[in-house]
Amino acid sequence: MAGLSDWKIPPAIQPKPQNYDFDLDRALSSVVNVTATIPADAFTAQTLGTERAGHGVQIQDGVVLTIGYLVTEAASVWLTTGDGRAVQGHVLGYDQGTGFGLVQALGGLELPVLPLGDSGATTLGEEVVVAGAGGRQRSIAGRIVAKQEFAGYWEYVLDEAIFTAPAHPHWGGTGVIGAAGALLGIGSLQLQHVGEQGRPALLNMIVPIDLLKPILNDLLTLGRPNRPPRPWLGLFATEMQDRVVVVGLSDGGPAEKSGLRIGDAVLAVRGSRVRNLAGFFRRVWALGDAGVEAPLAVEREGRMVDLVVATGDRAKFLKAPLLH
Repeated sequence: MAGLSDWKIPPAIQPKPQNYDFDLDRALSSVVNVTATIPADAFTAQTLGTERAGHGVQIQDGVVLTIGYLVTEAASVWLTTGDGRAVQGHVLGYDQGTGFGLVQALGGLELPVLPLGDSGATTLGEEVVVAGAGGRQRSIAGRIVAKQEFAGYWEYVLDEAIFTAPAHPHWGGTGVIGAAGALLGIGSLQLQHVGEQGRPALLNMIVPIDLLKPILNDLLTLGRPNRPPRPWLGLFATEMQDRVVVVGLSDGGPAEKSGLRIGDAVLAVRGSRVRNLAGFFRRVWALGDAGVEAPLAVEREGRMVDLVVATGDRAKFLKAPLLH
């Protein structure tokens, strides 16, 4: 991601203070730039890179909420305010289920705290601000265009994600602010969909803030939710013609060790047919906690193969946050 001074949102889609009933500039000042350095030998270095940057929002004094992939396995984290002050940070926790990450500022940010809103009460067409670090010039006046299930190829499912448009070009960790001036979600992805008249258009996928509320205290005190970890296969998959096809394997992960191969089509989990990513992942998670065996029926080069994957805990493959 470019530095704070290297890009600007086009003026036509920047938020205008007169269009909101809250102090827009004060709310936007709660958003900071998040940069992280990850060791080259980290588990996620190959897929996510060793230099990551995005945004985060101060939700408690000195506590910044961001999207977790920015700071997973980080050896160092820096938080930069909209006026250019840099403060070192420490990763407090990361939740694999939601994708949220928390960072503790190790110095005073001296910024407003953005309150948590009610993402469940949002409606289609509702106007929101998708806020990046650096104020109005790095934020977008958008709207909610969809609320629906989202399944990610990395063993990730949200029952109801929020989708906004126009898309923010530097979406990771952006704060989505509603009409009451409260935080409704955190930006995770940019996706393409078919828009009006069949033209391709871009959306931002937002993780709803309501998913944070039940786990916030656990993340602050334990670094992860206080519940058994889900079973993790260690694969990347996509949907092709009502089938789930393996497109990647984590090095040394459970799926690779079991003999699963790229190109395998997963047809069933313990005898239950699967036709899409969300159904596949949910059936695996329903088997039990991390470590449970996952019997898979796969099609490989036109023949049927039965495999049993001894699932793992994804967190155990990751480097723990360094203490500062």
